[in-house]
Amino acid sequence: MRLLRGIKALLARLFRARAKPVSAGADFLAAAVLETRHADGDDLLTAGLGRTGLLGPPVAFADARRPTPAELRRRAIQMSWKGIAWLQPLAAADTYGALTPVPGREYNAFARVPGASATHRVLAQIPDAFDRAARCLLVAPASGSRGIHGAIAVAGAWALPRGYAVVYTDKAAGSGYWDSAGRSGVALDGARAAAGGVPLEFEPAAPLAGHDAIGVKHAHSGDNPEADWGQHTLQAARFGLAMLDRAFPEQAPFTPQNTCIIAVGISNGGGAVLQAAALDQQRVLSGVVAGEPNICVEGGRPLYDYATEAALWMPCALLDPFFDTAPGARGNPLLASAAAARGATLRAQGWLPAETLPAQARAALTHLRAQGWQDGALKSAAAVTAFDLWRSLAVLYAAAYTRSGSEPMPCGYQYAFTDGLGHPVPAPAALAALWGPDAAGVPPGNGVAIVDTRQTPPDLHAPGLLCLRGLWTGSAAAARRLRAGVAATRSAPPRAGLPVLLVHGEEDGLIPAVFSSAPYLAASRKVGLLVREWRVSPAQHFDAFLAIPGFARHYVPLVPYVHAALDALWAHLRSGAALPGDMQIRAVPGLPPTAANLRLPAVGAR
Repeated sequence: MRLLRGIKALLARLFRARAKPVSAGADFLAAAVLETRHADGDDLLTAGLGRTGLLGPPVAFADARRPTPAELRRRAIQMSWKGIAWLQPLAAADTYGALTPVPGREYNAFARVPGASATHRVLAQIPDAFDRAARCLLVAPASGSRGIHGAIAVAGAWALPRGYAVVYTDKAAGSGYWDSAGRSGVALDGARAAAGGVPLEFEPAAPLAGHDAIGVKHAHSGDNPEADWGQHTLQAARFGLAMLDRAFPEQAPFTPQNTCIIAVGISNGGGAVLQAAALDQQRVLSGVVAGEPNICVEGGRPLYDYATEAALWMPCALLDPFFDTAPGARGNPLLASAAAARGATLRAQGWLPAETLPAQARAALTHLRAQGWQDGALKSAAAVTAFDLWRSLAVLYAAAYTRSGSEPMPCGYQYAFTDGLGHPVPAPAALAALWGPDAAGVPPGNGVAIVDTRQTPPDLHAPGLLCLRGLWTGSAAAARRLRAGVAATRSAPPRAGLPVLLVHGEEDGLIPAVFSSAPYLAASRKVGLLVREWRVSPAQHFDAFLAIPGFARHYVPLVPYVHAALDALWAHLRSGAALPGDMQIRAVPGLPPTAANLRLPAVGAR
């Protein structure tokens, strides 16, 4: 055992050994850059796992309480792939591009935008076979609130096998949770470390409210990260250029004038690249591809508005026969009983005049349609409701928008590891070690629970949800503060001359196109900007959901269309090919998904 610990300590020192001073080309960095080499069974794209290993069981640790940085990195890459891609036995092997080994170097760092309390993490991946003639860099913000590898299936899968570099940012979110009981966080190498030593991904400015609370950077930093997503993306681009200078000094400097810089992201990452497109007055970016973007412009609806609405109304609406064929809407007795209780809650609020459950369900569905929800999005939103994602998002974003920081979270919520009775207790070390590689940045999950102090039967979640909704509709100081936070996230159209391709699923039930990309497209077209949209049907928000029984019969994956859009944009930028126009793509779901069924646009170099 002592020998094993000695070997692990040596490996950890070697992993950290190549930390170098902050680059002069990246003066926004908050700590030294950690450079590591990855080859011979530990590559950039799959950490040596290949498609089979990515699909297989989670990477195991030699010591579950103290995994090494190398083990944590391998598992983080694996779990990032699993969280985004549909890597199932019946999925076509090339659905997400070539997963061949890509040896190269990684450069990790913490960066900070002006005025922010917390850092965001940046990671550049530069393949050994970097195409020095093409000089292409992809900038990829993570989707959702995921960690630094959260966009690897989107950007890395397309870029790295082609010899292009990628730089990622976690957008000041991520899974480097703070453990109040153990006073530990996640260091730059991915390992848990005690406060007061090395810089941590997140450490709250003051002790968190609540016994044994767990801190999540997106919720507890005291910043409003979403308002800075564009700056995070542009800083990541600068970091990527600086690391290319470091990797290839004989070809430096790498600049926006001699290097093609493409920003790409999905979901929140898609929103981030569109925010960057609006801020890009120095013309850092060459082009943008935004998949299913969480973006809000004038005329759209912000996520917090329709998420809190759906959290209240969708459970009741699910009882309507309209949802009989919706994946995830049937077969869960807990969901059915909660739906019945929710109907009574809505009626008690004076929002539903109907008395019987069928009438209440029909009235709730009618209400959602009247608020702009379209039928395709409603059906896939059934699964979002079944997984309790609306409440999860609302709890986190309420804390972020109100900038609650270390103070109590709005509406009596808290994040904690809990015992069998739901009481917060210290988290076991082996579980805390998994937060970094496994968590998606939005509790609950990985042992981190949402503690709801307002729970009251029979509709347990209703008091808290009514409070969260009141922060959007009410007039109290907290509500005004939340709406100001949401307003700070509104985006403008892209800067003139920047080519932008939008890719969105017609049936997206988490970020409905009618609330997000459609208003963005209209605002951009109104001022004559070069924005194109590909609308894909039948496609919902989560490619990974296609692994759930029944989903693949209804929907196709969306990320392959993002890759096709990158092909089209690259052909436009590299060889002057015409940028494709708007498309309505009608795909055919099925197993396995073939190119013919997906009907991918035949554009650019594939």
